[in-house]
Amino acid sequence: MGDILATEADLLGMIKEYLKFEGFEETIDSFDMECQCKGKLVSKPQGSSLRDSKNHAIQRDLLTSFDDGDHKVFFELWTNHIEVKDTDAAAQSLEFYLYIHFTIYPLRKHLSHQGDLEERVSLFKQFLETQGAALSQTTEFLPYYALPFVPNPMAHPSFKNLFQDSWIPKLKKKLEQFLSFTLKSPNSPRLLSLYVSFSLLHTYICSMQQLQIQLSESNRRIATYIKKCNKIQVDYYNLIGITADLIDLLEASVSGKMISPEYLQRVCVCLFNRQMRQSAVQSTDFTRPGTEVPMLPSLDYDKLKKDLMEGTDRLRALLLQALRWRLTRSFPGEQRDTVLQAYITNDLLDRFSNNQETVLHLMWSRNDIVRQFMARLINAFASLAEGRVYLSQFPILLQMMTEALKKEEKDSQTREYVLIALQKLSLRRSQQTAMIEKDLICWLVDELQDYDCLSDCTLEYSMALLMNLCLRTKGKRKCAEKAKQVLKVLTDLLGHENHEIRPYVNGALYSILSLPSVRQEAKEMSVEEILYCYSKEDDPNLNRQIEYVIKQLNSSMSYFLIFKFYSISYEDLMETDLEEEVVQPQSGELSGESLLTTEYLGVRTRHQIHLCFESYFPKCSNCTCQLYLHRDYIPAFVSQPKIPRTPDGPSPQRGSSHSRGLAPSFSHCEPQRSRPNSGASNEDKSQMSPSKTIV
Repeated sequence: MGDILATEADLLGMIKEYLKFEGFEETIDSFDMECQCKGKLVSKPQGSSLRDSKNHAIQRDLLTSFDDGDHKVFFELWTNHIEVKDTDAAAQSLEFYLYIHFTIYPLRKHLSHQGDLEERVSLFKQFLETQGAALSQTTEFLPYYALPFVPNPMAHPSFKNLFQDSWIPKLKKKLEQFLSFTLKSPNSPRLLSLYVSFSLLHTYICSMQQLQIQLSESNRRIATYIKKCNKIQVDYYNLIGITADLIDLLEASVSGKMISPEYLQRVCVCLFNRQMRQSAVQSTDFTRPGTEVPMLPSLDYDKLKKDLMEGTDRLRALLLQALRWRLTRSFPGEQRDTVLQAYITNDLLDRFSNNQETVLHLMWSRNDIVRQFMARLINAFASLAEGRVYLSQFPILLQMMTEALKKEEKDSQTREYVLIALQKLSLRRSQQTAMIEKDLICWLVDELQDYDCLSDCTLEYSMALLMNLCLRTKGKRKCAEKAKQVLKVLTDLLGHENHEIRPYVNGALYSILSLPSVRQEAKEMSVEEILYCYSKEDDPNLNRQIEYVIKQLNSSMSYFLIFKFYSISYEDLMETDLEEEVVQPQSGELSGESLLTTEYLGVRTRHQIHLCFESYFPKCSNCTCQLYLHRDYIPAFVSQPKIPRTPDGPSPQRGSSHSRGLAPSFSHCEPQRSRPNSGASNEDKSQMSPSKTIV
């Protein structure tokens, strides 16, 4: 209550002050009388006295520092509170002599500190070259421009008057008069000052809004220009590729070789087809001279990892997002390989760090956005064959990911991305073994039992992961321990409205039914009758798969799937990001590639982790991985075999080794996109559809 009364009294005092300023004497008398009748307190105008007190303190400090020769304090106060206009000759003249006073002060006081004198002379020189340059044409001041260069000014006749006893008092008197006039309080009342300040504030706000609009428009134009630049860049590399083809044609014609019409037609189609965009970069032969792929700037990974560990949660999220974008939005081929190899070579996730806390430990962050973005970055690594090789070197990774599956909420985005990454990692035999040992099959079966609560994306990737694990003998035996529950879940899923999961369900059934104990349990559960109900679908592929499952169920011996396991899978399954991000940059905040190249730009070096990568890659004579030991960036990998797939029919035509009743093909060879309503982002969840077979 006291604060309100004080504010009210102050406001009434400002009203009275304004009325007095405008000369409303009768109104003031009526105002005082009415305030007295109502018991209202009217404060005395204090604005002028407060301003006078402040100005007096400034004037006192200026004069004190003048007497003490303290040029630092004096000119700091002078700069902050005194405005010397170019049109004010008196102020310019006074300022000039003040600089002279502080320059020769040690000489007048016979101070022997040479460093202080040199500093003052240097300051005076700087003044002469900047503010004082305007007075160089004035006869009065012209001699003083030589003052900094005279060894002994006290003995020089031109500066004799500066060292007379009367010169300092005269200069101080001029300074006092100038300060009294300049620091004089304005006569305008506080109410008027408040109104003017509010008007100025409103003007500034409007100006700021206009600048915000201009900034948004500029950002929009920049985005448009970047797209145009990317288009031109793609066309440029397309033309380089066509030029290389034309050179080949010219060389062939000179050497007398025949050129087929089909080859000429292909070159012409490439030349005049304006629809070639990203595919142009992929189709260009960058091994030819002069066809170098555009490279992204190298980064300071030490600083990056330091900020990932010590920065704020928002900075961590923006950095994880930017690093993921750099990988997922790069051109497929050499540019993406280069980005990935830079991450691996510089050990982005701290595989070989001796620190207790590493970048990978962000999976345990308390901030859900940081955990989600860390999972998405791991998922981006897992989308690429060499990324899966790198991730498989982390003993703690699977533990972190399985803990995240169990601790995160069912509708958590982090949980989905972890599941997707695990499914991709299940392409590697070593990771399959670890997942089976961590009892991931039981968790998946329990999860799929309540399939109505799962999103389409979670359902598809969970089922695909289960199928991959069931292809292993250890996985089949795990399923045999809970055969009844597993068979119940799988047969229920055959009737699910999401038909995308059926190939994975059929694949898992076919695999586990190779065990006699599971076949016996299936017969007791009448699984064959259930399968016959679903074999009447219109899809011939699914019907053929069910036929194979029924044959497996009724067989008297175990038919094993014939798969060849490779230690490395060479299939890359990555697509561009099309979905809006959870974290959006604020006004003036850097993000994405601009954040990396502005704050973390590095220099390409030969800094490598030799011991790490000697164990990371197997020694082989024809393996391009050896290039890791010699440079930060490597060209695109040589052509490697694709992931082996199961045959489409029961009677393969190649080789005698395929004539023993092979496993049916439970899915298509090419990855499929997740459906839009699955809740998965095109970047992370459609980078690869759930893998159909294992490596």
